[in-house]
Amino acid sequence: MFINYLKMAWKILLRRKFFTFISLFAVSATLLVLLVATAMFDGVFGPRAPETRAGRTLGAYVLAMTGPEATRSAMPGFGFLDRYARNLPGVERMTIFSLPSSVVSFPGGAKVTSYLKRTDGEFWRVLDFQFLEGGPYSVEDDAAGNAVAVINASTRRRFFGEQPALGKTLEADGQTFRVVGVVPDVPFVRVAPFADIWVPIGTAKSSLFRHELVADHQALFVARSTADLPIIRAAFQERLKSVTLPDPKEFDHLYGGAETLFEAASRLFGPIRVETAQPALLRTILFALAVLFMTLPALNLANINLSRILERSSEIGVRKAFGASSRTLIGQFLVENVVLTTAGAVLGLIFAGAALQAINASGLIPYSQFTLNWRVFGWALGLALFFGVLSGVIPAWRMSRLHPVVALRGRSL
Repeated sequence: MFINYLKMAWKILLRRKFFTFISLFAVSATLLVLLVATAMFDGVFGPRAPETRAGRTLGAYVLAMTGPEATRSAMPGFGFLDRYARNLPGVERMTIFSLPSSVVSFPGGAKVTSYLKRTDGEFWRVLDFQFLEGGPYSVEDDAAGNAVAVINASTRRRFFGEQPALGKTLEADGQTFRVVGVVPDVPFVRVAPFADIWVPIGTAKSSLFRHELVADHQALFVARSTADLPIIRAAFQERLKSVTLPDPKEFDHLYGGAETLFEAASRLFGPIRVETAQPALLRTILFALAVLFMTLPALNLANINLSRILERSSEIGVRKAFGASSRTLIGQFLVENVVLTTAGAVLGLIFAGAALQAINASGLIPYSQFTLNWRVFGWALGLALFFGVLSGVIPAWRMSRLHPVVALRGRSL
């Protein structure tokens, strides 16, 4: 019977080409937007190289000092991370790094703008970079302030063309660095690993940053096991209580956390911006937005399907007169609608793949690598089934209530 339903659905969809086109457009356009948004979300927060230990990694991304009349909210300072965040119980490795800053160079007289990040030597042990040339700089290089650098493949091309970069020098931020390693490009949206040029923290021109509590640095903590993650979170909060604030009259509390990037992002939606992470709230907001975005096209599809089904009232009357049950008719029309929405989902996947390729090629988001992976495909399949059922239940139920005599007269309820 199911095969017959599919054959009948195909014939009906071809017979009502205009309704079919409108329905396919609504489903595919909606899924296009949702799939692109999901892929971009996955590109920011999903696990991928070089963050291969994401399941047991926490970060110090946000820190704020608050007082009766003032609040200073930014990233942790190097001074705070160096003095208070080291040697947390349960931590296997820790790295401290700066936010990437824009620097200008003039190789061969041409202006080149790059993002430079200063890191410690542990950065290359916490993150799992694949090296195309050479290797990382070391903890000793950082301690000695050696002018060495790791660059990405695009920077190698901009500075040295198609030639190897290992051992050559480049100028950035008014300093000259010797290239010791080359790695693949990291997408701009990957907060911790992204940069064009990585150099040791010890090469900084000034040492004032070493005393700052709130500034422009972040840290990653790799736990020995996932069981140690709660221990690290609790220990970090205890360390916050021991911090000596610069002016107790102006600032009397320090807020932050050892948390995932998603948890850090959720602080923007909490009642107190940086006091407590709100991952559940952020998930609820994202889910609500997705449902709201789907509701309008689903209702429109329901109206279109109702019109399409009620046009077939005579057919419904004949089938009911020959003994077709309401359950059978509802099943038929639901199958038709699921076939339609599944076809729209396939088109949505194709369009979304093309859109993501266009975004990646455009350069609007440096080194973006948004893809439709299996997680995103699962979302698409679930959304397609949701659309099929939601937009087909109401008209199918209305259709099943038609009296055979009324239906044969071409009328509807």
